Amino acid sequence: MSGGGRHRRRIRIGLPVAAAGVAAAVAAALLTTSAGAATALPQPTVKPATGSVSLAELEKRVAGAVAGDDTAGETTKKSSLSASTTTSTGTVDPKIIGGSTTTITSAPWMAQLWYYDDQGTADESDDLGFFCGGAVVAPTKILTAAHCVKGYNWKAYGAVVTGTAQLPTTDSSGNTDLHGGTVTLPWRQWNHPSYNATTIDNDIAVITLANPVKATPIRMTTSGDTASYQAGTSAKVYGWGRTSSTSDDISDTLKTATLPIQSDSTCTGAYGSDFVKGHMVCAGNPATGSDTGTTSACNGDSGGPLVVNNRIVGVVSWGVEDCVAKGAYSVFSKVSTYVGAAYPRVDDTNLSGDHKADLWVRNASTKTGYSKDSKGTSFAARESWGNWDGVNVVLQTDLDRDGYQDLVVRESATGDVYWMHYVQSSGSWATKQIFDNWKTRTRIVVPGDVTGDYLPDVLSVDSSGVLWIYPGKGDGTFATRVKVGSGWNQYNSLRGHGDFTGDGKTDLIARSKTGSYVYLYKGTGKSGSAAFSSRIKVRTWSGYNAFDAVGDITGDGKADFLARTPGGTLYLYPGTGKASSEIFATRISQGTGFQQYDIWG
Repeated sequence: MSGGGRHRRRIRIGLPVAAAGVAAAVAAALLTTSAGAATALPQPTVKPATGSVSLAELEKRVAGAVAGDDTAGETTKKSSLSASTTTSTGTVDPKIIGGSTTTITSAPWMAQLWYYDDQGTADESDDLGFFCGGAVVAPTKILTAAHCVKGYNWKAYGAVVTGTAQLPTTDSSGNTDLHGGTVTLPWRQWNHPSYNATTIDNDIAVITLANPVKATPIRMTTSGDTASYQAGTSAKVYGWGRTSSTSDDISDTLKTATLPIQSDSTCTGAYGSDFVKGHMVCAGNPATGSDTGTTSACNGDSGGPLVVNNRIVGVVSWGVEDCVAKGAYSVFSKVSTYVGAAYPRVDDTNLSGDHKADLWVRNASTKTGYSKDSKGTSFAARESWGNWDGVNVVLQTDLDRDGYQDLVVRESATGDVYWMHYVQSSGSWATKQIFDNWKTRTRIVVPGDVTGDYLPDVLSVDSSGVLWIYPGKGDGTFATRVKVGSGWNQYNSLRGHGDFTGDGKTDLIARSKTGSYVYLYKGTGKSGSAAFSSRIKVRTWSGYNAFDAVGDITGDGKADFLARTPGGTLYLYPGTGKASSEIFATRISQGTGFQQYDIWG
């Protein structure tokens, strides 16, 4: 084979087909005493997400996909911009059509998604192998297109390569060269529940990796962003897709092209009802009918990002066959519309490793800690975590965004606060003190990313009622605290974990001491006094004496809430995403006996 074993990849236009939980955190015993701790702190254990999947197996998947000749998804109406990867010896100009070569340094968040399902027969024609692009939006999260994900088992057959501008190659002996990249196992997958394989509408997905990658993430744009979509705005698309309408080769090297955003009316004029206003955005100048004078995304670019001002505003979705038909534009999923649905999947760690938030509680008399795995609208039988005496706060979060849920724990005797997190390299948990003498803090909250930098933060209310943000750095350390405001001791409960309003921003729920009024504080993605909008009264709850917010319990992408009666009945209030009195759906009883617990995660 020419080129020292390097494969040229030829895509075949296909038309986009419509497509686990991991071991729970389990029993623990009293373990080592943390430095500076007055008492021995307990420590949970977990099984790693990667299981028995080896590096060799992941590389085998990549090699199989490199030789594949299939495309992700199919439709009768339009061509998805996914690609097969069959090799050829032809050479083409090294660019997205009309674009230019770029480096991984300029786009460190780019990811390659390789899928290979060997059917196990001697006939290779029944094997399935294809390629899509994606973008790292958190250390374990890849944003991509739904038509690259739905209907496929990425954990069983996929591999994600990051950290390189080159596509992998295989030599005559079958050895795979990742060209400096890192291959990682996909662990979980989510696609928009309303994705339509025929119209390629709601075409957005998130893949969760089993291990965090070193690639620098890029953020999605915000739900309120309109400036990035103004006609004429300059945007950049990135990918390894086809470089010519006359050749099916996709590019060995990462390419980029600059495209002007087009107005909805222009896109509708080109595509009619196929273009769904509000769900899609199109970009580029009208294609000329040939490669000459055309700048466009093309097959193989599916799932890759459209970027404005260092934010993803679009995900490569679909276009016309061969990409250069006269008057055509590239079409992208409009990220501002979908960030509210996608962001909860970027911040969805939980104790059992699925898409549903779990509950952690402690028995008041025995001091035994328990986890209760979410089954969607109810919880499984509790699992013991051993003795958790000596602490008075236990909160569930993921400060280092490694895909494993951490715990923030306050020691009763000293008020010192510790971060307990799983270390994959050692297969054990580490305990680190993060705050000193928080004995008089009346509230501690770990709602996720408050400041809009995709890094989880810690909030606390001091004895005088001042709410402070401690901006997280993503590694268990924090920037200088920032004051939000005073008066927060008027509340006897302050909880939050995720987004209650569907805009992709972290919110808080507070209940007043007087009147038992429940207020929503909508997050703005900013810091300081501007971190939350003016409160909105959403309920009056006088019949409850304990609350918890652990995230998305039902698995629908909306943050949920828990409330307990003095008699011990626990109710689940499913989130609706509405910032009004309808913020929660009809409550669902979780049973009785919950009065025995004095700490809620």
